[in-house]
Amino acid sequence: MSAPVKNGNMPANLKQDVLAQLRAKLEAGLQEMGLQIAVEQQQKLLDYVALIYKWNQVHNLTAVREPMEMVTLHILDSLSVLPYIDCKRLLDVGAGAGLPSIPLAICLPDLQVTAIDAVQKKVIFMRQAKAQLGLTNFNVIHGRIEEQEVPGKDMPEKFDVITSRAFSEIGLFVKLTKHLLADGGKWLAMKGMVPQHEFDKSGLRPADIKVLKVAGLDAERHLIVLE
Repeated sequence: MSAPVKNGNMPANLKQDVLAQLRAKLEAGLQEMGLQIAVEQQQKLLDYVALIYKWNQVHNLTAVREPMEMVTLHILDSLSVLPYIDCKRLLDVGAGAGLPSIPLAICLPDLQVTAIDAVQKKVIFMRQAKAQLGLTNFNVIHGRIEEQEVPGKDMPEKFDVITSRAFSEIGLFVKLTKHLLADGGKWLAMKGMVPQHEFDKSGLRPADIKVLKVAGLDAERHLIVLE
């Protein structure tokens, strides 16, 4: 059993009994998925959920409205790719509210994570999350991915891994980001069902397809690996 932890930066609009339920759900989900995450990092993940919940009241960041669902659909879903992240520099394209980049940055403090999104309110939120959660390994860019240059102010060097969770079809994802991928790097596209029609349309063939298991989610999830 994990040691009790303080509520950190949790907004006051989540009640104590809800916080306890969120913590229990997160712990159980991580255990089911075989992920060893330190108690302090689990607390930051919960603080992040509370921050999304708070901002959603006004800014409509994500379609998921309930904190309990956020644990499954945002946090555990994002962390399902954790076993496949073995790099120094990762770029999350169309990151939205910071998914999967912020959970990855929390759980992998030695990983340099950059998130980019074209929607200003989502960028402002990610920058607030960076500050509030103390994520020194997390960088946020406001702009369109195809307009980014390397080396540049925001991207001094290319990335070992470029990922996306709901950005676009695979062909467009690769086309718009290939100038940012380092030699020997790879793309990791998070998808639901295996998108065979996207392979057929683009002519791309994956190097690997990983089945992702997300605790509490009764739906297909796959990680498409492209090299």
